[in-house]
Amino acid sequence: MPKNAPDSTSDLLTLTEAAAFLRAPVATLRYWRHLGIGPDGFRLGRRVLYRRQDLDRWVTEQREAQSTRR
Repeated sequence: MPKNAPDSTSDLLTLTEAAAFLRAPVATLRYWRHLGIGPDGFRLGRRVLYRRQDLDRWVTEQREAQSTRR
């Protein structure tokens, strides 16, 4: 891999890192995933991973949904 290539793994967050990013308990993120209402994540082996851009998009969607309800 070339030295100047972007490190795509830095965009991947574990469940714990994603929970810290969202400032939510890990259990809440697991519950949202179970209900299908949380940010998009995927399994890689035994791990659940999240892309940083998916978390940003989900937060934006939540904010927009809140603003349309008012």
